[in-house]
Amino acid sequence: MSAPLQDKVALVAGATRGAGRGIAVELGAAGATVYVTGRTTRARRSEYDRPETIEDTADLVTAAGGRGVAVPTDHLDPAQVRALVDRIADEQGRLDVLVNDIWGGEKLFEWDSPLWEHDLDNGLRLLRLAVETHAVTSHHALPLLLRNPGGLVVEVTDGTADYNADNYRVNFFYDLAKTSVLRMAFALGHELGPRGATAVALTPGWLRSELMLDGYGVREENWRDALESVPHFAISETPHYVGRAVAALAADTDVARWNGRSLSSGGLAQVYGFTDVDGSRPDAWRYLVEVQDMGKPADTTGYR
Repeated sequence: MSAPLQDKVALVAGATRGAGRGIAVELGAAGATVYVTGRTTRARRSEYDRPETIEDTADLVTAAGGRGVAVPTDHLDPAQVRALVDRIADEQGRLDVLVNDIWGGEKLFEWDSPLWEHDLDNGLRLLRLAVETHAVTSHHALPLLLRNPGGLVVEVTDGTADYNADNYRVNFFYDLAKTSVLRMAFALGHELGPRGATAVALTPGWLRSELMLDGYGVREENWRDALESVPHFAISETPHYVGRAVAALAADTDVARWNGRSLSSGGLAQVYGFTDVDGSRPDAWRYLVEVQDMGKPADTTGYR
C-alpha cells in the first residue's frame, strides 16, 4: 500500500500555492496522476504577482512519486473549465478526486471593514473567485467523476461549520465566501451520495503558506521566529498536512461515512493517524476555541 492511489486520477483546481499545492503533492506521493490548475504559469503571472507556478507544482507532484500535469485554467471561464475536463476525459477516461481549492482573494478583502465601507468591486470579485469558480468547476467535472463509483469531491475552505457558525470571519465578503463553500459540500453530499460519490468540506488549520510565511518575514526553516510577535502561530501547520488529509480520504474505502460533513486536517489526523512533516498532529480548530479565543497564553501542549 505504498502507493494507494496509483491508479487514481485527481484534479486539484487552484494548485499554484498554499493548500492546493500541498494537496496536489501529497496525492502524488500516494501515487495519483494529478492535474493541477491555476492562472500563474512560468510564462504569465496572475494579479497576485507571486513567483509560484502550476508547472512548479506539477514538477513537485512528479518528484513525490505521482504524475503531475499542469493545465493553465481560469475557473471563472466555463469554456476553459470544459476544455480542461474534456482533456482529462480524453487522456484518462476517468476522474476519481476533485479538489476545489480555488480562492484568489487575499488582495481583495479588507480586515474588519464593514460591508458599506468595503470596496464593492473587490468584494464582488472575491465572491466570484471563491464561490462561482467552485460551482463552474463542479458543474463540468462531476459527470466525469460519476462515471465510476467511489468518487470524492473536496471543497476546501477556512473554518469548520461549527466554528464559522459561531464566529464572524474577517468581514462580510470573507465570511460569506467561506461559509458558502461549507454549504456547497453539504449540498453536493445530497446530490452525489445517492449516485455513489462523496463530497466533504475540508479546512486546514493556521496554514504556513508561502504568503503567510512572507507576511511574517520567515521561511519554513525558521518559522518559529514568528512566535515572538504572534505566539499562537505555534499551532500552525504546513500545506502538506491538509494534503495528507485529502490523500487519506481518497484512499479510504469507507469514505462515504463523511459525506456532506465539515472536516479539518487536525481532526482527520486523529482518525487516520497521519502527521505533519515534523511528525506532529496540530489540531488548530480545537486550539483556537479552547486556547486562543479564550484569551489564554499560547501553549500547544495537548494540541499538537
